[in-house]
Amino acid sequence: MDDQGWPAYSTEQDVQGSTWARERDAQRKAALARRADWQMEQQDARDELRTQLWLSADVSRRLRAIAAHTGLEPEQILAQLADRVRMNDNGALTVDTFTPH
Repeated sequence: MDDQGWPAYSTEQDVQGSTWARERDAQRKAALARRADWQMEQQDARDELRTQLWLSADVSRRLRAIAAHTGLEPEQILAQLADRVRMNDNGALTVDTFTPH
């Protein structure tokens, strides 16, 4: 009781208010998680590189033959190749020998 004889508010006794507060907190946490996921998707989309590549007939035939041999699409082989490319101290690009998978 307070100085005027009124009962003091107690969260333990306010079952409905406590339930609403928990639900509101859960909804807030879920909304924040959805926003974080959305922001990550947006960042991933900005970081992706999409390109159109024109290869000579000879290079294209070799790439298609490698793709047929490995069971991969030519784009998958190029993506794996790009994953392994590095720049040496002289600024030249190199790719170590690798097996597409």
